[in-house]
Amino acid sequence: MCEHADRVSLYDYHLPEGLIARRPLAERERARLLVVNRLTGRFTHSTMAELPGLLAGGDCLVLNDTQVVPARLFGRRSRTGGKWEGLFLEVVEPGVWRIIGQTRGRLEPGETIEVFPAHAPGAAESLRLELVHRESDGQWVVRANSNEDAFALLAKFGTVPLPPYIERPIADEADWQAYQTTFARRPGAVAAPTAGLHFTPALLERCRSRGIGIAFVTPHVGLGTFRPIAVERLSAHQMHAEWCELPPATASVLQETRSRGGRIIAVGTTAVRTLESAALHTGGLAAWTGQTDLFIRPPWQFRAVDGLVTNFHLPRSTLLVLVSALAGRERVLRAYAEAIAERYRFYSYGDAMLIV
Repeated sequence: MCEHADRVSLYDYHLPEGLIARRPLAERERARLLVVNRLTGRFTHSTMAELPGLLAGGDCLVLNDTQVVPARLFGRRSRTGGKWEGLFLEVVEPGVWRIIGQTRGRLEPGETIEVFPAHAPGAAESLRLELVHRESDGQWVVRANSNEDAFALLAKFGTVPLPPYIERPIADEADWQAYQTTFARRPGAVAAPTAGLHFTPALLERCRSRGIGIAFVTPHVGLGTFRPIAVERLSAHQMHAEWCELPPATASVLQETRSRGGRIIAVGTTAVRTLESAALHTGGLAAWTGQTDLFIRPPWQFRAVDGLVTNFHLPRSTLLVLVSALAGRERVLRAYAEAIAERYRFYSYGDAMLIV
């Protein structure tokens, strides 16, 4: 990478406050779609409902089938009584979790957090988390005082982990449905794969009827996806590892797609990271499972992905950098300027972009 292209400040833009989508659309397919042609540089305006006609028979959409868990937790410190708010990240082993949290003052190993049901804070039932040790990046390993399955406990005590810019103190009933893809089946994500939120069973069926393949990968969206870049150089940013899987059935579909000249269109940046991580580790479109800390940034040479359906991302984010690696930084920023001028809705509940 040229030294000047390594600056985080080059991936910045100004977004008017009114274009942040804080509520989902009533109908998923009604989201607008800005189509970006990588060869001609042209932009055209469409909708997600028209996506099947924008792709070719023989292409294949690759979607992330992870399921968002109610990872946001509220409680208080047993030692001081101070309020605590945290986010479940993953299961380390049965009864042992990795979390992040915030509170006033300094937490110490051995301290306990009493967690209350997020949607019934006055309930008598609670869950205690013992702080085992703090890791170098600020995450904590904790032990739950229950033998119950972690996801069952989160269903009792947690809530949907909405992004801060949605500015809702706690997820409401609509969020529980809207902040989940219609094809989610493997629990483990702490944020939604937002490009997938636009797809309905009917839209996927219309794609299939036009000869467009549908395949799934499972990257569990974690801190690596949405943690801000806190350094001035992209080359100094360290991604947090996230678990992902490219299953054998999907690998077979992708190999067949490429063999007949079809394009692989990733739905969301997490699907891109999974496909490119698998290609990096296997040398091709082969099945792969593992932890990836891959940070895709210019001038990345894509091995597995030909196109992308993605939402509009925050300035100076790893997601915007990834999209720029695929379509070119200047072209992407022009596309964002076009979307702002046309008053597209931005971020998780916002509109989408198709890069082909």
